[in-house]
Amino acid sequence: MKEGREYIDYLRDILDAAEKAERFIEGMDFDTFSSDDKTVFAVVRALEIVGEATKKIPDSLKESYKGLPWREMAGLRDKLIHDYISVNLEVVWKTVKNDLPTLRDKVSSLLATESGD
Repeated sequence: MKEGREYIDYLRDILDAAEKAERFIEGMDFDTFSSDDKTVFAVVRALEIVGEATKKIPDSLKESYKGLPWREMAGLRDKLIHDYISVNLEVVWKTVKNDLPTLRDKVSSLLATESGD
């Protein structure tokens, strides 16, 4: 476990995991995705990281950036971890295809603002 991590590091983790999840399913349709255990496992893990890193972001920052679905991001992580037996792959697919591109863009902008880039 890395000590002394800052919230900027967790924002970078969110961005990195979101980009990876999108890249993992690039060129796939749902049937191909859902039948590829390695890709499913990798995408689910990436979403878990998004949610776990979200939990490390200070509440004060979350309050300042209410346009991000902080609660939903953390909630998805909890569902994936605790209900791993009954993960709905259609929800995972739709999350990556429909929600992550917007999330990635918002986190990228937030990161640029907060890090002064």
